[in-house]
Amino acid sequence: MKKIILLAAVTVSFVACKKDECKECHYDKDGGEVELGEKCGDDIETLEKDGYTKDGVTYTVHCGEDH
Repeated sequence: MKKIILLAAVTVSFVACKKDECKECHYDKDGGEVELGEKCGDDIETLEKDGYTKDGVTYTVHCGEDH
C-alpha cells in the first residue's frame, strides 16, 4: 500500500511540475531582445499565442532556449 501511495505522489508531482515549467521569455524590438523575465505554466502558452502588447504594438514573444 505504501508503494502505491508513493507512486501516486511522484506521478502527481511530475504532472504538476510539467504544467508549471518556467522559461525565460523575450520579444524582439529594433534589432534587439527585450526581456520579459521568467514565465511559468499557462503564462508561457498565452504569451506565445497572443504576444505582448506595449504602447499599442503587439510583439511576438519567444520563451525558452530554443528561440
